Amino acid sequence: MLESNRRHWLKQIGLSVAGIGLSNLDAISAPIDLLAKDSANNLPIRLSSNENPYGPSPLARATMIENINISNRYNWELSTELIKAVAKKNNISTSNILLGAGSTEILDLVTRLSSTKKGSFLIADPSYSYWTEAAEKLGLKKITVPLTKSKQLDLGAMLTAIQSDTRLIYICNPNNPTGSIADRAELIKFINEASKKAIVLIDEAYIDYTSQESLSALAIENKNLIIAKTFSKIYGLAGARVGYAIANNKTIEQLSELKSWASGSISVASTAAALAALSDEKFVSEALSLNKNARQFTIENLKKLNIVCIPSNTNFIYFSLTNYKKDFFEQLKNNNIIGTKIYEEQGKWTRITVGTMQEMQKFIGAIQ
Repeated sequence: MLESNRRHWLKQIGLSVAGIGLSNLDAISAPIDLLAKDSANNLPIRLSSNENPYGPSPLARATMIENINISNRYNWELSTELIKAVAKKNNISTSNILLGAGSTEILDLVTRLSSTKKGSFLIADPSYSYWTEAAEKLGLKKITVPLTKSKQLDLGAMLTAIQSDTRLIYICNPNNPTGSIADRAELIKFINEASKKAIVLIDEAYIDYTSQESLSALAIENKNLIIAKTFSKIYGLAGARVGYAIANNKTIEQLSELKSWASGSISVASTAAALAALSDEKFVSEALSLNKNARQFTIENLKKLNIVCIPSNTNFIYFSLTNYKKDFFEQLKNNNIIGTKIYEEQGKWTRITVGTMQEMQKFIGAIQ
């Protein structure tokens, strides 16, 4: 009886996705033009946080709205369905997955697991580091390893930098803020060695913007390898907060024990949106194509301004302001554009998110 009720409930919440599937996808799956909307409301152009300017997908938006009505219920059944869908996408078992409120929660959980014994953690510099303050407060000492001259991860130097008390090694691939990507074969060699000494956390937030295969399959047998993935980027669900870890089932159990409710931190609406997003392949394909075109346009025009750029494998661009004579951030401010900061003082390296083509045209116009 309980299983029958469960199937009926899942059928009800799935009606929104099924209904959309019968409609004209050409009409609803074209990414919306947020620039026109923002301009009409005099809102700033946000080119700071590597968000997908076209998302959430039409299927995800419709499903999220539909399932707001069942937000009075806990997400038990929906979480189970999302875990199954994620497992199918990654060709792994459901026991190898833990859901989190964005990959941020996964990073936090891995940090907590690593800090059960005091020691150090290792990270490239610059890399995504917002989580590191919490790591230090938990008693882990931060060890940074500079990038190579070409702004690549220096895997050899990182391997050498591992100390006897190193508990965690963090790799963002592709790396944020540079947009560079490690050679997969070299990264696997690094993992095989580094994971003998510490937990290796691979953050694949931007892997969907590349043709490189995820390293998730390696984590199934390696108890010291954890892959963090997110719906925040290519799926356009940054504000919905949906992410997950892929790891050995014993490692997943260890991470789950650090939560009061494993996989329970995502709302019903966000879980439903993630389920729908996985099925909206048309949206993902279009978002990738639009990002590629806008990124290429931006890089070409930055080069015309004698601004040196790093080749990007993501939805953002890393470039040097050494040859730029104006006040870059003042130019952005005057044109109602939100940028980021200087990540490396030597060379004055900064990053810009790739928005819509119209947004990037306005960006280039602002700094010319």
